[in-house]
Amino acid sequence: MPSAPQILPTQIPQGSAPGVNYRLEGELVPVLHMALDGRVPVYFEHHVLLWKYPELVIGLHPLGRGLKRRVFGGMPLLLLEAQSPGEIAFSRDSPGHIVALHLQPGEGIMAREHQFLAATSGVQYDYSRQKGFANMLYGGGFWVDHFFAGDHEGVVWIHGYGNVFEKTLDPGETIDIEPGGWLFRDHSVQMTQEIYGFKTGLLSGAGNLVFNRFTGPGRVGLQSAYYHPTVQEGAGGDSQRRGGDLIGGIVGGLLDN
Repeated sequence: MPSAPQILPTQIPQGSAPGVNYRLEGELVPVLHMALDGRVPVYFEHHVLLWKYPELVIGLHPLGRGLKRRVFGGMPLLLLEAQSPGEIAFSRDSPGHIVALHLQPGEGIMAREHQFLAATSGVQYDYSRQKGFANMLYGGGFWVDHFFAGDHEGVVWIHGYGNVFEKTLDPGETIDIEPGGWLFRDHSVQMTQEIYGFKTGLLSGAGNLVFNRFTGPGRVGLQSAYYHPTVQEGAGGDSQRRGGDLIGGIVGGLLDN
């Protein structure tokens, strides 16, 4: 019998990575607190910064391609970077569970949109359009964030809603996850879409049950709740963010062709 997904630690009193000591704390709305020694910057979305000491220097973290696509898709238009020694803390303003994903050189993960919290600067950031229109409709979103550790170890911190569980899949092992329930996966894990149709005999009504099927080897993360935060990059309102997502998905598809 395969092992079930296991809950990840909800609090970490003392964690470390090159250039960073950190802790995860808080019982309702979790907080990532870190102390930097100045050797390794940490980048993050601007609206997740909770507090910092004045002497810590904040600058811009360079972004790569696709600024127009990011505008239409409601993705962050800029990333900030903590660039000097000091202490800083982050929170996504929602109940949930922060997880620290340590990446060794050459390792990478994919995470669902709008749930990235922070990462060490040695981790490269990119994004891509979600595959499968049903994924977009049933909670998968239009975009997926990519993180890749190049020559050095790095850490990515991600906020999950509810609690976060992890399943390590053996080669060829599979698990089906509701589209709004997956949080992250290793680059080595493949994802396909499974749609089950159901019909009732009385009125011949029909319904669909949609899953994402993940195939190992590698890790896949699950969140026990699914929630779209009402954060709009550069504006306010969830309806505007969703409208931007819809336009971004359409325009992104056109740009990909």
